Amino acid sequence: MVRRPGPRGPGRPGRLRGARMTEPDMELAQDTIDVQPEMPKFTWKSAVNALLGMGLAAALIIWGLPWLAKTTWTEIGVRLQTVGLLPSLGFAALMLAGLWIYTFTLTASWPGITHTRAAIVNVTGSAVANTMPGGGATALAASWVILRSWGFKRRAISTGLIVSGVWNVLARIALPLLGIVLVSRNKHDLPPAVSNGAWWGGVAGLLLLVGFIVALTSPVRTRKLGSWLDRRVSPLIARVRKGRQPRLEHLLVDQQSRMSALTRRGWFPMTLGVVGQLLIWFVLFWQIMRAVGVDLPVTDLFAAYAIGSLLRAVGITPGGLGVAEAGIILVLGSWGADHTSAAAGALLYAIFTNVAEIPLGALGWLAWWMGPKAAHAAEDD
Repeated sequence: MVRRPGPRGPGRPGRLRGARMTEPDMELAQDTIDVQPEMPKFTWKSAVNALLGMGLAAALIIWGLPWLAKTTWTEIGVRLQTVGLLPSLGFAALMLAGLWIYTFTLTASWPGITHTRAAIVNVTGSAVANTMPGGGATALAASWVILRSWGFKRRAISTGLIVSGVWNVLARIALPLLGIVLVSRNKHDLPPAVSNGAWWGGVAGLLLLVGFIVALTSPVRTRKLGSWLDRRVSPLIARVRKGRQPRLEHLLVDQQSRMSALTRRGWFPMTLGVVGQLLIWFVLFWQIMRAVGVDLPVTDLFAAYAIGSLLRAVGITPGGLGVAEAGIILVLGSWGADHTSAAAGALLYAIFTNVAEIPLGALGWLAWWMGPKAAHAAEDD
């Protein structure tokens, strides 16, 4: 028997075609999908982790930046004072434009969500990720809670999180490879640690891309993987959860079908959002470096920006703060930039792209808290 797609609503995709499931199968599948992230509770442990992460980031910036740049905070302050109010307003406009264009990625990931709500999801998640080390998992949980409160189904949320996450990772890993190509044409050398990290990041990105393509195009392989997981992993999950054994094969096949459909329908706006944000924020990086006196070719600045974007994924500090700035200073300094100017530019860019997202995220949380919620948010899928 074949089921026809039902009526669609915001965040409620129609039923995918497929063979009818027996009642035991439906119960087991429901048991599998009932597992969902919960908003992490504030505990002393989470507070200590956040303080340690922010403390490490502060130490890297307060003591590490002047040491790497062989300068002082007084000299960095002089460079920052050369940036006037009008350029600063332009930097803020570019930062907001980058955040807004990224909403196209999110509206394609969760059909039915508005750009305003997508912006709320974006800034709230970024604020969480930028306040604690390894905050990406907490940011995903926060996005899940917000989307569920607006009536989006569990599977629609998980599919959108996976696909948009893959799009982000691929773009951020591809940037350093492009930067290395541009730098090599200018006959510059990268510091060995930076070069090796970029190449290994590229290899990881290639493997991720191949795995994602296989997952999208091969239901047979997905079913085989699910069958293997049912034999090897499902019993362990059932033992830990002290419940029935989940049907991972059904879950993976269903997820593969959803990911494939979402990618076919939304690949262009998702790409527009991710690439558009990265390009707009490169213009922001470029203009900041010009404002503080870093006089290097645009291709060199792009390579430094790309490497900094990759280093922001380092999870030892919130949002890679301090780590990315150190990498940018080392790269620009090795290519002949004034070290003090490079330090001032890296710091100012971090303020506009990392630190500024925290108060914006607080406003996003307030908008979500005061906004309407879906009456059926607690219903099962």
